[in-house]
Amino acid sequence: MVGAAAAVLSVAMGVPLGLLCGYYGGKTDRIIMHIADIQLAFPSMVLAIALVAVLGPSTRNMIIVLAIGGWVQHARVIRGQVLSLREKEYVKAAEALGATDAEIILRHLVPATFPTILVIATFQVAGAIVTEAALTFLGLGVSRVVPSWGGMLSDAQDYLVTAGWMATIPGFVIAMTVLSINIAGDSLRQAFDRRFRDR
Repeated sequence: MVGAAAAVLSVAMGVPLGLLCGYYGGKTDRIIMHIADIQLAFPSMVLAIALVAVLGPSTRNMIIVLAIGGWVQHARVIRGQVLSLREKEYVKAAEALGATDAEIILRHLVPATFPTILVIATFQVAGAIVTEAALTFLGLGVSRVVPSWGGMLSDAQDYLVTAGWMATIPGFVIAMTVLSINIAGDSLRQAFDRRFRDR
């Protein structure tokens, strides 16, 4: 739940910013991309720990922290795509026919970038699961009363010698879940990528 919610919130934050930066450029683009560059200068785990320390450990705050850490990837990739797409003939034709900026963005740019958005969001769910588990293991994630694989691993530390399965099972489930999501994301990328379809 945390991984999926964080990915959805990242999309809601990053995609509109990427569309605006790529389509309009100028001062807005420079300001937002400078903010993104500053955020990328900090290691993601360090940034997450700092935000959790400020906001406090809870499920809602964990989702917010993961979304703040993930919007940059969406914004930068979508911006790059839109910079290319806005020079395409069909976009120029829509502009010549008098389409508004909102119509061009919603009818032409969003559908063209949707496969990329979907693939990035899929990989982001996997990353959010690992980050949430790591922060919860450290005691900075979701509340201890909320079931979490990271919490299970933390509780199992005292029983590694006598009951190793307590740590093995949640660790294995995390690995298999993340692997499955990554495989699904790679399959989506291949399905949407014309180069792979042509092969």
